[in-house]
Amino acid sequence: MPSNQYHGFSSRRDLCLGDPVLFWRNELQKGNAHQGIRNNRICGASTTVLESRPFSSGYQESELKVFCSKNILSILGFSCIIAVIALLALGLTQNKALPENVKFGIVLDAGSSHTSLYIYRWPAEKENDTGVVTQIEECKLKGPGISGFAKKVNEINVYLMACMERARKVIPSIQHTETPVYLGATAGMRLLRMENKQTADKILAAVASSISKYPFDFQGARIISGQEEGAYGWITVNYLLGKFTQGTHGIIHEPCFHSRYMRKMKMSVFNEGFCTERHELNSSFYPLIDIEIRGAGNFQQCRQSIIQLFNTSYCPYSSCSFNGVFLPPLHGQFGAFSAFYYVMEFLNLTSEEPVSVEKLTEKLEEFCAQRWEEVQKNFGEVKEKYLSEYCFSGTYILVLLLNGYHFTAESWKNIHFMNKVRSTSVGWTLGYMLNLTNKIPAEEPISPPLPHSTYVFLMVLFSLILLAVIIVGIVVFHKPSYFWKDMV
Repeated sequence: MPSNQYHGFSSRRDLCLGDPVLFWRNELQKGNAHQGIRNNRICGASTTVLESRPFSSGYQESELKVFCSKNILSILGFSCIIAVIALLALGLTQNKALPENVKFGIVLDAGSSHTSLYIYRWPAEKENDTGVVTQIEECKLKGPGISGFAKKVNEINVYLMACMERARKVIPSIQHTETPVYLGATAGMRLLRMENKQTADKILAAVASSISKYPFDFQGARIISGQEEGAYGWITVNYLLGKFTQGTHGIIHEPCFHSRYMRKMKMSVFNEGFCTERHELNSSFYPLIDIEIRGAGNFQQCRQSIIQLFNTSYCPYSSCSFNGVFLPPLHGQFGAFSAFYYVMEFLNLTSEEPVSVEKLTEKLEEFCAQRWEEVQKNFGEVKEKYLSEYCFSGTYILVLLLNGYHFTAESWKNIHFMNKVRSTSVGWTLGYMLNLTNKIPAEEPISPPLPHSTYVFLMVLFSLILLAVIIVGIVVFHKPSYFWKDMV
């Protein structure tokens, strides 16, 4: 049957002009393995069948190869997905944000006129055994300083409540019990202790009792000395920078007060003050209960009166400031804060550029010469107690720095009147906290889940697996004949 001899081809020539491989596959699918081999030989095809098997065995093996060929891309795709998931899981686990391992501390600055609460934060793993402390909150208590509660101790709870509650909100509740609280009382309480130690102790006890009711670790309330206040302030700055004429008839004409200003004071004030303790006042003043002080508004007289307070005639050392106190050479930069800054801020002399001695002197001379009514009109929002003393305070600072500490017009340029450094208030409280956090043991830093070497090894391993899977997939997709040649 010539017409069927070549299964669809009209002649041997048509068969040979056709695709012998395709013809062979057709024969194989029909079970004519031997016929396919014969026809292959007839055409002289270069493809040689090494062996001929019975239909059932060859067909089963071909089915297996076809199945593997069709599903190899699925297997590679699944392997690729697994490798990607492993890489993502490893990366996310190793690099996820670690819990913030920080500590908090609270310091209350109980000054003479007000009390401020400062909240500080530092990492638990401290640098050089001292907390890297930053200020995160400042809360000013409404009312006077705690020394003003001598006759109303029972009101201290309400006085402290607002800022202490604020601290409870700012600091995470889980860290309340381990957050230390310190209270340092300064000038107001120092004076009260000198006058009435029992009352001062009573106030401190009431403050301690009130703060102890909160869930913090209260470390005590104490009166810090002027030397400590200055030392802690010095620590703060360096840490944040990485750097009167006597008249008659009970009237005293005071050149450091503005003209037309009047104030009545008790005689005891002059007898007990440091500035007059070595001067014997006229005995005719003692019967007087009150003394009237009238301002003269004379800067030069005010300056000369203050200069007399500094005894620079005696020095047992190579160099002294005043009253025989040693003074090291004035090298480097100096930070003047607290009252220094507040006075200069009032005089509008706190720009970044250093203020010259000439400019400060000119400003003070102009301000002190103003009448009291004019000063009140221009600065009506400032309390009279402070407003009346800015002339004296500014002059005192000028004399202290020039005559007391012997700054010159040249070295004056190294004095910086500052209130904040790097957004942190300058004062003694941060220095106090830095000193105290040095006593708090550091904690071990939180480590990632895997050692760095293991993490790098696994990342490289899974990356290589993913790369290999992608390469094999590309080869299979573009050149499938590499996987089919055994079947041919």
